[in-house]
Amino acid sequence: MRVIENIFTDRGSKYAVSGGPCGSADDAKAFIKTLTRRKKFTRATHNTWAVLLPDGTPLKNDDGEAGAGMVILRMLEREGRVGEIIVVTRWFGGVHLGGDRFRRVQDAVRVWFEAP
Repeated sequence: MRVIENIFTDRGSKYAVSGGPCGSADDAKAFIKTLTRRKKFTRATHNTWAVLLPDGTPLKNDDGEAGAGMVILRMLEREGRVGEIIVVTRWFGGVHLGGDRFRRVQDAVRVWFEAP
């Protein structure tokens, strides 16, 4: 598991991106459970995630950020990233971002893709 914290802030909302190998629905569940053992991530407003399993099964969870899981999943599909879970975490800063929240999710996933 790799976690990249404090990647950016938008109108008070703070973001992090995490990820790692994931070969099954159980692996995804375990990944999220491990991530949210960290008190900081337990208190996050949203831990949105997606993974394209090696057998081609797509899994996603919006965690209250409607549509964000699909944004991550589509980016994984376009990049051909199979067997890799990506979690975008948001701590709400008090200002609703509207449609910009999807751009921030995309930005977070791009940070993940570009990280060494």
